[in-house]
Amino acid sequence: MELPPRPTVFDFHGVPMTKYYTGEIQNFKARPEDILIATYPKSGTTWVCYILDLLYFGQTCPERQASIPLHERVPFLEICSPFQSTGMDLADQIRTTPRLIKTHLPVQLVPKSFWEQNSKIVYVARNAKDNAVSNYHFARMNSNSPEPGDWSTFLQNFMEGKVVYGSWYDHVSGWWEKKQTHSKCHWVFYEDLIKDTGREIDRLCSFLGLTPSAEEKERVTTEVKFDNMKQNKMSNFSTLLTMNQKVSPFMRKGKVGDWKNHFTVAQHEKFDEDYKQKMKNPLLQFCTEV
Repeated sequence: MELPPRPTVFDFHGVPMTKYYTGEIQNFKARPEDILIATYPKSGTTWVCYILDLLYFGQTCPERQASIPLHERVPFLEICSPFQSTGMDLADQIRTTPRLIKTHLPVQLVPKSFWEQNSKIVYVARNAKDNAVSNYHFARMNSNSPEPGDWSTFLQNFMEGKVVYGSWYDHVSGWWEKKQTHSKCHWVFYEDLIKDTGREIDRLCSFLGLTPSAEEKERVTTEVKFDNMKQNKMSNFSTLLTMNQKVSPFMRKGKVGDWKNHFTVAQHEKFDEDYKQKMKNPLLQFCTEV
């Protein structure tokens, strides 16, 4: 099957987006029991989606783990690509409770019903340097993304917020501010998940009111190890036509600090200077190595 040309970015309510992520989602009807997993792209979304899916359904619905790809079990709310069901349709078809739904939308574009229904939200954040690298490789292999250009071009666009979903700074800062007023918003830092997956799963369980047994928690922790997920056809996105994993695997490295293999000294210094200008909130701290 021949894929269409790569999409171009346009301004969507002040945020750079493409036609594949700008469907009519404002009418989406969230439910009080829904759990929204929100992230800037390439921040550990799939990892946390899989953790929550296993915590809720790993024991009660083992057959779905083996036969239904993760991107159908945890639909991507705003996706409206011609090669797959829309995220809204997939979400509406879910019969299990709670519905786990993922989004990359900045906080101001999330459908209002999530706030009206007081749904739980898990926000996952990753440091900007590793995020830029991961987004670059993802854009290279994902035909739903605009052409990324070379690394230096992409990095400049990332710093200026001229990439799909806009500025990383605006995204994380907007969601951080929302966390201060929305009691059902739980933050996970990607780097903390790397450092101590078990502890972060405990924190998630506490937030969600889950009480898995020690054995169940151990099983989830093992199944969500990066190498296990990378080999698992139900979680590595190998079933999607739009992703060319020969160009770059969807699950590439899963590490903290890979930015050091990409940034030149000059890029590193320029990025740090830019970061100081744009990251205004002193309480929002990221680590770039563990």
